[in-house]
Amino acid sequence: MFEEATRLKLRFDTANGQLSVEDLWDIPLTGRRLSLDNIAKDLHKQLKEQEETSFVSKKPSKSARLELKFNIVKHVIDVKLAEREAAEQRQVNEERKRRIQEAIANKEDENLQGMSLDELKKELEQLQ
Repeated sequence: MFEEATRLKLRFDTANGQLSVEDLWDIPLTGRRLSLDNIAKDLHKQLKEQEETSFVSKKPSKSARLELKFNIVKHVIDVKLAEREAAEQRQVNEERKRRIQEAIANKEDENLQGMSLDELKKELEQLQ
């Protein structure tokens, strides 16, 4: 898909001018003017407008190019969504890890509080 796009030197028309395939990775998922969502919606609309049923002829090449553009944008969106989800999961995991470490420290403190004075003195001597 990307090989074909680069060989065809595909460009994506946007409100900010034409973008190359590699430029898509720098575009936000959503936004008011320039976003992957808006580009995908525009390409999808163009595909629907060109949709014509024919039982004899094959799809015109312009439609195939539009489909390729749409599939590329959709792929970039899918990858960015997966990356965002993975980052959110990492953040949740880090928070959970921090809370577990806190709980372990609290339990260790509870164990120390439960020790007798003699046991505490012995342990302190062992650490010196």
